[in-house]
Amino acid sequence: MTCAACVGRVEKKLGRLDGVVATVNLATGRAAVHHPAEVSVTDLIATVEAAGFTARLPEPEREPEHDPGRDPGPGPEGRPAQPPDAQDDEGARAERHRLLITALLSLPVLALSMVPGWQFRNWQWLCFALAAPVAVWGAAPFHARALRGLRHGAATMDTLVSLGVVASFGWSGYALFLGGAGAPGMTMPFSLLPTAGDGTAHLYLEAAVGVPLFVLAGRRMEARARHGTGSALRALAELAAKDVAVRTADGERSMPADRLRVGDRFLVRPGERVATDGTVIEGGSTLDLSLITGESRPVEVGPSSAVVGGAVNSGGLLEVRADAVGADTQLARITRLVEDAQTGKTRVQRLADAVAAVFVPAVLTVSVTVLGFWLGAGAAPQAAVTAAVAVLVVACPCALGLATPTALLAATGRGAQLGILVRGPRALERLRRIDTVVLDKTGTLTTGRMSVTALTVRPDGLDPAEALRLAALVEHGSEHPLARAIVAHARAQDPGAGQLAPVVRDFSATPGYGVRGGTDDGRVVECTRPGRLAGLPAPLADAVRAAETAGHTAVQLTVDGTPEAVLAVGDTLRPDSYRAVDQLRRLGLRPVLATGDRAVTAHTVAGHLAITEVHAETRPEDKAALVATLKEQGSRVAVVGDGVNDAAALALADLGIAMGSGTDAAIGAADVTLVREDLQAIADAVRLARRTLGTIRTNLVWAFGYNLVTVPLAAVGLLNPMLAAAAMSVSSLLVVGNSLRLRAWHPGGRGRKASTRKAESGTAESGTAASGAAICGTAESGTAVFKGETV
Repeated sequence: MTCAACVGRVEKKLGRLDGVVATVNLATGRAAVHHPAEVSVTDLIATVEAAGFTARLPEPEREPEHDPGRDPGPGPEGRPAQPPDAQDDEGARAERHRLLITALLSLPVLALSMVPGWQFRNWQWLCFALAAPVAVWGAAPFHARALRGLRHGAATMDTLVSLGVVASFGWSGYALFLGGAGAPGMTMPFSLLPTAGDGTAHLYLEAAVGVPLFVLAGRRMEARARHGTGSALRALAELAAKDVAVRTADGERSMPADRLRVGDRFLVRPGERVATDGTVIEGGSTLDLSLITGESRPVEVGPSSAVVGGAVNSGGLLEVRADAVGADTQLARITRLVEDAQTGKTRVQRLADAVAAVFVPAVLTVSVTVLGFWLGAGAAPQAAVTAAVAVLVVACPCALGLATPTALLAATGRGAQLGILVRGPRALERLRRIDTVVLDKTGTLTTGRMSVTALTVRPDGLDPAEALRLAALVEHGSEHPLARAIVAHARAQDPGAGQLAPVVRDFSATPGYGVRGGTDDGRVVECTRPGRLAGLPAPLADAVRAAETAGHTAVQLTVDGTPEAVLAVGDTLRPDSYRAVDQLRRLGLRPVLATGDRAVTAHTVAGHLAITEVHAETRPEDKAALVATLKEQGSRVAVVGDGVNDAAALALADLGIAMGSGTDAAIGAADVTLVREDLQAIADAVRLARRTLGTIRTNLVWAFGYNLVTVPLAAVGLLNPMLAAAAMSVSSLLVVGNSLRLRAWHPGGRGRKASTRKAESGTAESGTAASGAAICGTAESGTAVFKGETV
């Protein structure tokens, strides 16, 4: 594919199949195709080939097939498989050689044609001999693709280039052999404007060689630039470790990392990458996750700590148990999200594609009309031909096709580097337009790393140890941060208490309310948020009030319908929560807090963050109803959450944003996933979306504006075909170059730097930030951390 017209043709052909929806990306050369089971992949490939193109499936993931107790040995053929893009590299080398030879043949022709003082006797015949290979062999790819398109009834950018070269070279041949331009002493002045008034048929050999030279050079530079826009995705792919040391019964063996299986134990030495997602069995170290999550601070790990494949071990020796391999790892999931994001199209790009579908036929019509008009007006034939050829050459649908995909390639790659994963261009469009952000509390504004701060039991009821054991027993089946905190606390108090023996029966979880289960001795145990305090014994009601006053969450333990205990579970605000909410306001967004906690706890947290709109005690259905109400009021709503209880609201919102540390249900329902453990990534994502869509608009304005200006200039005879070819190539390069600027985009900007300087200088803003971080003082370190600095 070479232009937007090619993209439109492939999409149109595939779309004619029943139930098939295809999106083709010009920049990556990939198509995302949704098709029913009755339409086979063979049918899809045959349809693409019937449109005049070729297609192949991407290389499948290789399944691990090894026994860690033996040497895996070489691959199936005793040697590494050839990379799937080897053919592409071969084609690139062939195009580079073609460009080099074309340049060597074309430069003398351009010099002699443009500098009359260098035109010696019979110079024109030398130029003709040099131009012939260029017009035939140098432009052969354009001729071949144009003929292939003609056989399938299609006209593309290659059609315009091929016709321009054939017309220029054909007219020059006519002028040399029949028009008197072959006379030995003939000289030809050069002008930027195509004029001819001496009665001799002029040569356009400089156009015949200049068009393929500039287009080949432009496409070569364009390909290199497009390659640069995908550098972040390739960097992600290169994060995977190649080899890994596996511990077996016989000792330690080295093997390819892609042959690991779940449960294998492997070693990670200092300086090495973690081969796959897993859990540390032995050892302690710090891991650098900056290339995966965008988080610059090293992460301490030890036994039972989860580690992510691709992280760099900065410290000691680790022994890790593989928990996920291949396509199930976080790195693979991030890569898939980035690839998917680069496939779609914005609404304005779909408009551009619709224009591109009729662009080439329209240009051909204009070119023929210009030729007929000038001949009918009595102009010299060479002037008419020059104007028609200039129209063919200067028109450029390439820029239209590259406007969106190159920007998406650069932006999604940059977003991945910053820990921001966007599902596609439609999510970017919605992200740019949101005006209201609904924030969950636990795991979103707070760290989600809770701990039990107090346990109060009913007088004459269960003893504290038994109450804690029963709470841990029933909470073990839940994924909620509250449940994990209770189980962890029980294990810390008594290592046997956290083990599920006996296992609860008839376990059920009600998102936003609590959990319930039965023990082997027939008791029904519930852990829920407290209901009406009036029904609780005085010590339990006082414990609930005290927890809420401290900004903690109260969990009520009920056994056989009788309230037995209240556990106060404390969470801490993320160190960056205040700045994150403040940045949302600076971007013109309205923050709303929606949490399942009681009103006192919710308002305590909201007070620290200066959030004025609070919705407490909201169940999942209440959050979804809140989103629906806000949308009915005309707001464009984004929901930020991390748990199962947020999934419905995430799916219903105009835009769902999931924390990467959240559950798969939340991530699956979200349009944006924040891999980086930094709430300021929300504001960064909004800025990235606005910058990306601004870049796309600029690209399309240039692409449309270029053609609206240059085609009329060529039609009225004010543009030389050679300069037209150069302008056409430059137009695509400008679009790609503008998109490449996104690779260097930094979310800090003036606002972030200014706020940092103010905080450091002790201004009022810094004091507010400190008060906003006061709740963070309950963290174990007793400090708050902003931008990697201890405050």
